[in-house]
Amino acid sequence: MSELNATAAALLGLLHEGPATGGQLVSAARDRFGSFFSVTRSQVYRELPALADSGLVRLGKQGPRSSQQYLVTAAGKKAFKSWLGSEPGPDHLRSPLILRLVNANALTVRQRSALIESAKKVYAEEQDAAKAAVKAAGDPYAKAVAEFGVARARAVLKLLDSIPAS
Repeated sequence: MSELNATAAALLGLLHEGPATGGQLVSAARDRFGSFFSVTRSQVYRELPALADSGLVRLGKQGPRSSQQYLVTAAGKKAFKSWLGSEPGPDHLRSPLILRLVNANALTVRQRSALIESAKKVYAEEQDAAKAAVKAAGDPYAKAVAEFGVARARAVLKLLDSIPAS
C-alpha cells in the first residue's frame, strides 16, 4: 500500500488500541468518530485484507463464527504515523441528510416535514451524545473533537429549524 487512504488510516489508528475483529472495528469507528467520519462495514472488510497484504496488519486469533482478529504491525504503526504527519488535504462532507434537503422540493409537504422531524430527533440525540463525550474526554484533543461534534449537531439543528415546513 503506497499511500494510506483515510479509511485505512482510521483502522490502523483503532488497531493501536489492541487486536480487533472487523465487526469490533466497525463498532469502534462508529463510537469513536462516527459523527464526523463514517466507516462502513463493507469498507472495513475491503481494507483489512489490503492492509494485511501490505504487511501493515497481521492476522491474530480466530474467533467465534469465523471472526478474525487483526493486529497492527510495526510497519503499520510507521505508516499510520507518517499518514498523521502528512498534509490532510480538503475535507469532504458526505451527508445523506443534506443531499435529501437539497432535493426536498421533489417531496410532498408531508414527506419534507417527516424528513425534518426525523432529522431533528437524530441530531438532538447526537448533540446529547457529543455533550457527554465532552465531559468524558480524557485529553484536550478528544475534548476538542467532541466539542466539534456538539457544534456540528447544533449547526444542523439550526439549519433544520430554518427550513419552512411547507
